[in-house]
Amino acid sequence: MKLLRYGDKGAERPGLLDSAGQIRDLSLHVADIAGAALSSDSLARLASLDPASLPLVPGTPRIGPCVGQIGKFICIGLNYADHAAEAGMAVPSEPIIFNKWTSAVCGPNDDVQIPRGSTKTDWEVELGVVIGKGGRYIDPANALEHVAGYCVINDVSEREWQLERGGTWDKGKGFDTFGPIGPWLVTRDEVPDPHALDLWLEVDGKRYQRGNTRTLIFGIAQLIAYLSRCMSLQPGDVISTGTPPGVGMGIKPTPVFLRPGQVMHLGIEGLGEQRQLTVQAD
Repeated sequence: MKLLRYGDKGAERPGLLDSAGQIRDLSLHVADIAGAALSSDSLARLASLDPASLPLVPGTPRIGPCVGQIGKFICIGLNYADHAAEAGMAVPSEPIIFNKWTSAVCGPNDDVQIPRGSTKTDWEVELGVVIGKGGRYIDPANALEHVAGYCVINDVSEREWQLERGGTWDKGKGFDTFGPIGPWLVTRDEVPDPHALDLWLEVDGKRYQRGNTRTLIFGIAQLIAYLSRCMSLQPGDVISTGTPPGVGMGIKPTPVFLRPGQVMHLGIEGLGEQRQLTVQAD
């Protein structure tokens, strides 16, 4: 299934994308694509519905973030060896963990705000993993059973605040609108191998990033098991698994960063595409 949330910001409704690419309303069956609705039993119940029996959503509504009420937005840094190289950093021996504040979450096609005074706002296409079954000290052998599904994430980053202003990476990663998620939450059964997905990102039609999840340093099961040693994972938590090479910071000889009025277009094989206009923050 491809699950989604549609409607105005803060008032999104749950939906399903049918085989014809039309949105079907799920409001009579689930309150939101969030929390307990992401459990295996709940997803099985939704999968048993005949999409044709669900109300058709007219027009072209705004698509919101594909997961609601996110508890934790956990990110992994330098998880592609070639990206670590372009950043001039060593390949990590253990996962590098940072967070995005949930106030960064926005829809896949919402505007991305360039922070006031920023000259180093950057892009990062990433595979997102959505937890459906919580747990602690999860065995890597069973870790994928805790996944509800996968999605596209743009880990927008302000490099000065991330790397030059002291403290943790979180400061440069958590500005408002720096976490576009979606368009769809593609359930685990429709992604037979999450480690064989092409990723790409363009700015104003120029392709900067291209990669494949087969080159992840730490695979998804390994990440889930590792994170569950540091914290309890809960339904609706989102893990952004790292970006392949081609970020603006790594371009030689002169880095390239975003400015207002540009368009980012990105996607992952089978998981959909995002398109964001960059605007100056008020």
